[in-house]
Amino acid sequence: MNTYFSDLQKKTVIVTGGSKGIGRDIALSFAKLGANVIIVGRGKEALNQTLVKLRGFNGRYQAFSSDVNDIKAVRTLVDEVVEEFGTVDVLVNNAGVNIPKPALEVTEEDWDKVLDTNLKSVFFFCQAVARHMIEQKNNGRIINIASQMSFVGYIKRAAYCSSKGGLVQLTKALAVEWAKQGINVNAVAPTFIETEFTAKMFEDEDFQNDVKSRILLGKLPKPKDISGAVLYLASNLSDFVTGETIKVDGGWTAI
Repeated sequence: MNTYFSDLQKKTVIVTGGSKGIGRDIALSFAKLGANVIIVGRGKEALNQTLVKLRGFNGRYQAFSSDVNDIKAVRTLVDEVVEEFGTVDVLVNNAGVNIPKPALEVTEEDWDKVLDTNLKSVFFFCQAVARHMIEQKNNGRIINIASQMSFVGYIKRAAYCSSKGGLVQLTKALAVEWAKQGINVNAVAPTFIETEFTAKMFEDEDFQNDVKSRILLGKLPKPKDISGAVLYLASNLSDFVTGETIKVDGGWTAI
């Protein structure tokens, strides 16, 4: 009998934003299953701390301190991963940013930072990885971390909603274009999660109460809830799934 997710053993997985929060949990979840994991982030200290945890498992691991908005660096990084590990099997585009402001206060710099990080960089990371996946002919998997804000609007998130809505459409477009090359492209759309990324937001009690009131299950998800959806999309359990976005939002968008 095959064990679920056993096919992920020794696969080479790149996780952007892999040193903190959801990304760290995703990276560790792959490592526990015996995958080789490469984490990408900007903070060297957080990267090193996560790398130490990864090395507690049996795979091969590497950390890159890199800005996903540096497209040339992204291409070089992917080439180095393939040279070192021989393959790239899974890409998880988790790196993202939000600058919550009323729409009338959003600056051009704010807009560009959010759209560049959450959408433009994702496309070029996908492009860099897909070139190798197509050459390898190894049924690659690309998983983009979108958001429930890809589907609903919310205050102080004009740029964020735009970027994540675009990410769902990008996921579909790439799935259509690369299906014949054996690449499955999907997305996971979480609701708000208690991480370093959202901790400051939840200091606002009114905001926290509003968020919880919209989640039908009445609680916030844990990072492992997102990792579970990612592992499914990375594994052979989802061989016939592409161009889809799995919402992990506790029912927020069901109403």
